[in-house]
Amino acid sequence: MRRIFSLLLTGLLLPAGPLRAADPPPPLFADDWESLRRAPVPAWFEDAKFGIFIHWGAYSVAGYHAQGKGYAEHFPKFLYASPGEYYPFLREHFGGVPPAFGYQDLIPLFRAEKWRPEEWADLFRRAGARYVVLTAEHHDGFALWDSELTPWCATKMGPHRDLVGDLARAVRARGLKFAPSYHRERHPGFFARELYAPVSTPRPDVAAEIAQRPAAAGLYGPFAYTDEFIADYVARWQELDRKFRPDFLWLDDIPLFYKAPNAPETQKFRNACRRMIAEYLNAAAARGQAVYLNNKGPNGNWPAGVGCREKDNLRLPVSGPKWQNPATLGTSYGYLAVEEEQDRYKSPAELIRLLCDVVSKNGNLLLNIGPRADGTIPEGMTRRLLAIGGWLDVNGEAIYGTRPWRVPAETPPKPGERTDVSHPPPPTQDWRFTLGGSDRKTLYAILLGPAPAGVEVTIASLSPAGAGADWPVTRVDVLGSEERVVWQRTPAGLVLALPRQLPARADLGIVVRLGGK
Repeated sequence: MRRIFSLLLTGLLLPAGPLRAADPPPPLFADDWESLRRAPVPAWFEDAKFGIFIHWGAYSVAGYHAQGKGYAEHFPKFLYASPGEYYPFLREHFGGVPPAFGYQDLIPLFRAEKWRPEEWADLFRRAGARYVVLTAEHHDGFALWDSELTPWCATKMGPHRDLVGDLARAVRARGLKFAPSYHRERHPGFFARELYAPVSTPRPDVAAEIAQRPAAAGLYGPFAYTDEFIADYVARWQELDRKFRPDFLWLDDIPLFYKAPNAPETQKFRNACRRMIAEYLNAAAARGQAVYLNNKGPNGNWPAGVGCREKDNLRLPVSGPKWQNPATLGTSYGYLAVEEEQDRYKSPAELIRLLCDVVSKNGNLLLNIGPRADGTIPEGMTRRLLAIGGWLDVNGEAIYGTRPWRVPAETPPKPGERTDVSHPPPPTQDWRFTLGGSDRKTLYAILLGPAPAGVEVTIASLSPAGAGADWPVTRVDVLGSEERVVWQRTPAGLVLALPRQLPARADLGIVVRLGGK
């Protein structure tokens, strides 16, 4: 019975014919892209809108990028690719350089000694997040879970604890969804001369490290998309799936697919990923779990319609199929010490603007943080997460469970920008719109930026010539305020006076609830 079910999950369909009473039900998804396009967006993901992404690993020990901005989680790659920029840093802070002291030597310093997963989970819940995604393995090849497939994992080195499992339990205990993100697809080129090639060669000092300490080959290699690598890639994800039952299959952009699209290794890897996706969806369906997946990168890993579109810091101008923006608080995803020292993160107002803009266009915001190697979160990050949570405490009904309206936004013209007088009057405020309520008949107009108390504001989209000209409005109120709102519809739009006593966190924006229908 178990063997038959396993064959079904790997896409090997049984011969046509009536099912015997002892047979398990056939899989919901076959091993082909057309079938996988039919995977529905789960209600929890559609409604959640806001999640927390976490880049954390041995690269957090360095917390460094030579230019002072950019992806510090790529430190292992930059270290060997640009020794002139990175070796002086390594020598100054750790007393040696490759091959005597290399990336592998940072792993014992990644101790997570101050980490309290329950405190992280409490913070994420207070921030208003509905799901959490932790990097289970980045391109560096170091696994943050208790893996039976590699000695290079967090229970056998560094922290000596199951970081993925401990966080999964903590966040789920607080009602949040959880997923480990998986980035091993770029590993064969990460420590190599050829970055996104089917077959690569290790950089000289990487090869020298392996020659001196052969066990390092298990971390830095392999350097090709061999059948063995592909099998191991799938096996590691299957181990994550078996141990943690992820609510989401998060895979990073796979440049091999568009850098070497016709290579035999590429076709094998793509086919293995497709089977892996089908197996994941079917296994989740068998246990009654609603799951989803992403389609990452500038070109997308999979054909359009398979999973939600996703790209780093993605911003779309209009609404479309479900998508996700994995945005970072600063310029790096992994911990970058200089950003903490100079508090160079996006402001709370910028983050609320980003959240509202993404949600108004049918997206989810997956906001990334980069904790320190000891497991603590920089105060500047914590402060911003709590600011988001404080705003959502007042205005969350305009975010959670909403859907896009006819138009997502109304923005004032830029200085010097000409407007067409034959169209509705140009807006004077910056608005984002969502549609919610139990019957989806409540329109939320989110006024971005500081809201002056008592002033009149106009929603031009509700003018006679606007997109919402026929939208009925029978009541108007401001979330978090008990003051009666005076309003009227005019040729310029719906005009209302803001409350004299503004709600909490009005400095980040307010929400006008427009009831009707």
